[in-house]
Amino acid sequence: MTVDEDQSGAATTDPVAGRPVVLTRGLLLLLAIAGGAAVGNLYWAQPLLDLIAGELHVSTGAAGSLVTATQLGYALGVLLIVPLGDILNRRRLIPTMLLLSAVALAACAVAPTFATLLGAIAILGVTTVSGQIIIPLAGDLAADAQRGRAVGTVTSGVLSGILVSRSVSGLVAGAAGWRVIYAAAAVLAVVLAIVLGTRLPTMPARPHVRYATLLASIGRAIAHQRTIRWSLVLGAIQFGLFTMFWTALTFYLAAAPYHYPVTEIGLFGLFGLAGALAAQRTGRLHDRGWSLPATGGGWALVLAAFVLASFARTSLALLIGAIVLLDVAIQSLNILNATRLFAVAGDARSRVNTAMVVSNFITGAVGSAAAGLLWSAGGWSAVTSTGMIVAAVGFGVWLLGRRGPLVLAGHGSVGRTAE
Repeated sequence: MTVDEDQSGAATTDPVAGRPVVLTRGLLLLLAIAGGAAVGNLYWAQPLLDLIAGELHVSTGAAGSLVTATQLGYALGVLLIVPLGDILNRRRLIPTMLLLSAVALAACAVAPTFATLLGAIAILGVTTVSGQIIIPLAGDLAADAQRGRAVGTVTSGVLSGILVSRSVSGLVAGAAGWRVIYAAAAVLAVVLAIVLGTRLPTMPARPHVRYATLLASIGRAIAHQRTIRWSLVLGAIQFGLFTMFWTALTFYLAAAPYHYPVTEIGLFGLFGLAGALAAQRTGRLHDRGWSLPATGGGWALVLAAFVLASFARTSLALLIGAIVLLDVAIQSLNILNATRLFAVAGDARSRVNTAMVVSNFITGAVGSAAAGLLWSAGGWSAVTSTGMIVAAVGFGVWLLGRRGPLVLAGHGSVGRTAE
C-alpha cells in the first residue's frame, strides 16, 4: 500500500530515499502504541491523589489540582503545538515532543514538594501532545481507501492508553509507590522517541506558513466546511457524555452497595478497553462508504447504553454491559468523526485535529462538572436520565446534519456526508 500522498491521493515518494513509502502493519502498530503511551501520561495521577497527598502533606482537594493542571496544560499544548504538524517535519517533531515529555515525567518522579510536582505536571500536559500529532499523521500516510482503517487503529491505541493508564497506575503505585509510575513512563517515552526517530518515513517538504496564519486558519477551516462544523458538534456531545459517565461511575462504585476502593474502581477501565478494541475496525466502515449510517447506529447504541445503565442500580452485570456498550459506541463515533474530518481536511489535518480535541476538551470538562452536580442532586438516576436526554439530542443532530451533498470535495464519495 503506497501511503505518502499529494492532495489528489496519488502516491508520492520518500524525498530522501527516492522510493514509495509504505505504511506497514508494524509501523501502524508502533504509531498506535506511541499515541496511547503519550495520551496515557495525562491520567497517571487520577487514581494516585490520596497517595500523593499523604506523602507531600497536602489535602486531597489540593492534590486534585494536579488533574486540573495536567488538563489545562494539555489543552494549551494541543492548541499551540499540534497545528505545527501541518508545517514541520513530523519525523523530528514527534520524537522531540516525546523527549520533552520524558523530562517532565522525570521531574514529576523526583519532585520534592507539591508545588514542584504541580509545575512539572502542568509542563507534562503541554508536552505530551505527540499522540494528537500522530493521529493526523496516520491520516496523511494512508491512501484514501485505507484511511479509515489506519486512523481507527491509531485512535484505538490512543483510547486504550487512556483506559489502561488508570488501571496500571493504581496497581503499580500500590506495589511500588507513585513515583515509580512517572519514572517508568519517562523511560518508555525515551525509548519510543528513539524508535520513532528511526522508523518514521521522511515526508515531502511542506509550504512555509507563518505561525499566526497557521492558528488563524483553524477558524477559517471550521467556518468554510459544513462537514467539519457538524462533526465537531457531534464529537463534542459524545465526549461530554463519555466524561460524565466515567466521572459519575467513580461516585457510584465508591458508594453503597459496592464501596469499592480506588484500585478496584480503576480496574473497571479494563471493561472500557474491550469497547475500544472492538471499535478498532470501525474505520473500515468509513472506507466502505458507510460513515453516516454507522454514525447513526453509534448514537443509537449510546442511547441504549444509558437505558441499560439506568437499570443497573443493583446489578453489576448490567452495569458492566452498559460500560462495554457505551465504550464501543463512543469510541466508534470518535473514529468515524476523526476519519471524516481528515477526509475533508487535506493538508490541514493537524489543525482540524486541534479543533476537535479542544472542543472535546471543553465539553469533557463540562461533562465532568455536570456529573458531580447531577450526583449530588439525584444520584445515579439523575446521571442516566440526563445521559438519555443528551444522547437523544446527539441523535437528532445526526439526523439534521446528514442531509446535504454527498461528495467530499477533492476526495471522492465516501457515502452520504454532511458536506
